[in-house]
Amino acid sequence: MTKTAPQPLRAMGQSHIHESARAQVAGAAHYIDDLPEVKGTLYAAPILSTVAHGTLNGVDASAALAMPGVRGVVLAQDVPGDKLLAAFAHDEPVFATGTVQHVGQVIGLVVADTVMQARRAVRAVQPDITPLPAILSVQEALDAESYVLPPVFVRRGDPEAALARAPHRLSGSLEVGGQEHFYLEGQVAYVLPLEQNQWWVYSSTQHPGEVQHWVSHALGIDNHAVTVECRRMGGGFGGKETQAGHLAVWAAVAAHKLGRPIKLRLDRDEDFMVTGKRHPFSYRYDVGFDGTGRITGLQLHMAAHCGFSADLSGPVADRAVFHSDNAYFLSDVEIASYRCKLHTQSHTAFRGFGGPQGVIVIEAILGDIARALGLDAQDVRRVNLYGTTDRNVTHYQMAVEDNILHDLLPKLEHDAQYRQRQAAISAWNAQSPVLKRGLAITPVKFGISFTATLFNQAGALVHVYTDGSVQVNHGGTEMGQGLHTKVAQIVADELGVPLSRVLVTASDTSKVPNASATAASSGTDLNGRAAQFAARNVRDNLASFVCGLDGCGAGAIRFEGGQVISPHKVRAWGDVVKEAYANRIQLWSDGFYRTPKIHYDKTTLTGRPFYYFAYGAACSEVVIDTLTGESRVLRVDILHDVGHSINPALDVGQIEGGFIQGMGWLTTEQLVWNDKGTLATHAPSTYKIPATGDVPAHFKVQLWPEANREDNVGGSKAVGEPPFMLAISVFEALRNAVAAGRGGDATAPVALTAPATAENVLRALGRLHG
Repeated sequence: MTKTAPQPLRAMGQSHIHESARAQVAGAAHYIDDLPEVKGTLYAAPILSTVAHGTLNGVDASAALAMPGVRGVVLAQDVPGDKLLAAFAHDEPVFATGTVQHVGQVIGLVVADTVMQARRAVRAVQPDITPLPAILSVQEALDAESYVLPPVFVRRGDPEAALARAPHRLSGSLEVGGQEHFYLEGQVAYVLPLEQNQWWVYSSTQHPGEVQHWVSHALGIDNHAVTVECRRMGGGFGGKETQAGHLAVWAAVAAHKLGRPIKLRLDRDEDFMVTGKRHPFSYRYDVGFDGTGRITGLQLHMAAHCGFSADLSGPVADRAVFHSDNAYFLSDVEIASYRCKLHTQSHTAFRGFGGPQGVIVIEAILGDIARALGLDAQDVRRVNLYGTTDRNVTHYQMAVEDNILHDLLPKLEHDAQYRQRQAAISAWNAQSPVLKRGLAITPVKFGISFTATLFNQAGALVHVYTDGSVQVNHGGTEMGQGLHTKVAQIVADELGVPLSRVLVTASDTSKVPNASATAASSGTDLNGRAAQFAARNVRDNLASFVCGLDGCGAGAIRFEGGQVISPHKVRAWGDVVKEAYANRIQLWSDGFYRTPKIHYDKTTLTGRPFYYFAYGAACSEVVIDTLTGESRVLRVDILHDVGHSINPALDVGQIEGGFIQGMGWLTTEQLVWNDKGTLATHAPSTYKIPATGDVPAHFKVQLWPEANREDNVGGSKAVGEPPFMLAISVFEALRNAVAAGRGGDATAPVALTAPATAENVLRALGRLHG
């Protein structure tokens, strides 16, 4: 009887559940604070500055040291290696020394037998600080030319001449606030001293390799003596890209001084006060345009509020420059980007990494152009889109070769019944004196790759055991987004085995070295491809072995459905593995991937920094109460481009979550620093992230069906960051609602500050001043 090979059952393209879902629901998924603690573990709490800027004369810890359970105080002089963190700008101290530069800067640690003993003792520490003048606003920083990095200017064409001859001209400004990451699992590190000056670091980090580098730098030892492990994070959103390194270094210095394992976990208030946020931005613009709304000239001034050190502000501000076109061709443009130093927390990576701050300003400009001309904003946006054969080169000299928005936008407009609803809303607003509705569609074109070309590389290991099970390790990290699940799907298909046979293990610097951060939406693109290549090497070894047995070419061997199929015989996967092992065939391999085609001159901000673009669009409807300023999102329709989805359920979850997080940034999540430089919104009582009740009743997500036009793993596209910017449609809809409710000149720009809190909506309506 002839055996017939079963139809292949592919793992990719299917909505498999998250690899940790069952464990998380059961409370069996371990985060760092859940790990069993080694005997002798001590606990640290941070000593924080209460002054925004001042001279640090000394620290009196005598009262704290006399308290029960306190084992020591750790200060700058206890750092055995470099007293400055190994950040790229080398401008941030491990612990404050000489000066303090923001309220919440860590001066040192108190270490005690229990968490609560350490936290109580911290309150008894008395830093001696002489206050100095503090810069607390972007305008003060601009006036003082206070920058963490030099300004950057990008120019194309002759914007001054284009503005001078433009048929229409408009100028304005925009203020956009920052955003707290508010990951469910706060910042935490657990450092264990090992033998011979070696160290094991458990870190809730998106970048284990950087934590390894920072810790070894601070301890004055080689990287190979430090191993960093991270099985999972309870959320990251960019806030654990560099910021996690601080905690690991602080805990490691304490462990070095006391010779004991140290755990350091910030509580929520400390996390707010110590760590950086999304960068607030301030904008000024002067734009020229024709009667159709097409932009003919633009001068744009962008000022990023960076905080007291550079951190990642350079690349964040660069990406804002790259994305200030969003989906639109700018023929004659000048962009000035200022990276302002203020005496606040040092702002850092956050989902979108400057992209949202670039996209929002051009969308606001186009919305105001439409108002000035009395046109529908959707028509103005479409006339400004990048072309497919001309008008298709960005202001940073990258050709837009994969633009699908000319097809995607009309489809969303039709499916969401945009024109009919716009007419209905206009009629409704005309007869509703208090409640006003707004509707808007905004697209997104988001570049995928690290702008720093060197980070676009990844490695992975694939081990096949003699029972046929498969273990994968790669340089990416799991923060809830499903990276490990997707990598397992990719490897399962490459080897032709069921997904259940593949296990992805904890990120570990001793397995895959020098890995880049899991950031820039590139986790699957980089690590999935590296794991695929590693699995392919193992598969090729097995194919060569089987073709030798059956006397056929290796290309004739197929791996499908848990079987290895040659033209002459069908074998079970497990049997082939056992036989190959008995014949001393290598059953493990590494894989390495580097993103092709990209190049970028960071001095001129020109080149091809991105491998491809991810696209999408959202149609959002809102309502505002013109008496109270309250608002609500009523309906959202999204059409988003993820290429050929590796896991549709995970991708839709990323789209939904990214959109709601973006909606929070633009509506409720307000960061307020008082005149002393203290962050006043440092707890859930005063800082409001969206809740389940804020999710619109109608929330529809559809996936664009086309594969990635570039050769990416599985034909997929990145999905982590691009959906965040779809929420700008909510902000534009709110501006339209404000325009309907404010009276006066209907053509004037809408001066709505983000986030559009009730107070800011009332100010934009002209009903609240100050």
